[in-house]
Amino acid sequence: MPIAFKEWAVTVRALAEGEQLLTFCRASMRNPNPDFQLDYERFFLYPTFDHQRGDLVRESHRPELTRALEEGVWNDGDPTPTMMRNGELGQPERVRIRAWAEVAAIFTVTDRRAIDALSPYYVWGSDYAERQLEWHHRQPLHVVLLRTYRIPRPVTVKVRDELGSRTWVEITRDLPFEGTPVLADDEFERAADEIATIAAPRDRRPALV
Repeated sequence: MPIAFKEWAVTVRALAEGEQLLTFCRASMRNPNPDFQLDYERFFLYPTFDHQRGDLVRESHRPELTRALEEGVWNDGDPTPTMMRNGELGQPERVRIRAWAEVAAIFTVTDRRAIDALSPYYVWGSDYAERQLEWHHRQPLHVVLLRTYRIPRPVTVKVRDELGSRTWVEITRDLPFEGTPVLADDEFERAADEIATIAAPRDRRPALV
């Protein structure tokens, strides 16, 4: 079965629209290997509303919180934007899968200034980024550059309660890795070069996939 990466719905929408290119990953205290790799190199993007907080989204992007409700399907009627902004929103009955991503590069960052400089490439606010870096005060923060593609025909999948807080979930239907990149090749390459310049010295810069 296809594998999906679970992330806030507003973030998944930003990735699918080309407004975000990065995700942050927490290092494991049990496995502080500097050669960090994700469990999967490509995966579908699974929107979740659990623990999504509007105050941790950049203020200029907060109108997208309301639009992100389109990533879910509620049987009892759509929730209100106020519930979304206040983090009072539970999981819907179904979620829409409309994009997949592949890992283009992974950077290890320990400097808060680098995280701030990367802010044009994510929609979270400074508080979210600071919390991520503080979490890693004993371990580096891994910044993952993603190349995202829109699938030709979005599908909906039933939300399973047993998924809990898992990062990786299996989609119980066949989905091919096909579609159109959300950014043209030259636009993505320019952004990737800028991200690499900020996130890693040239002598230890990873090669793009």
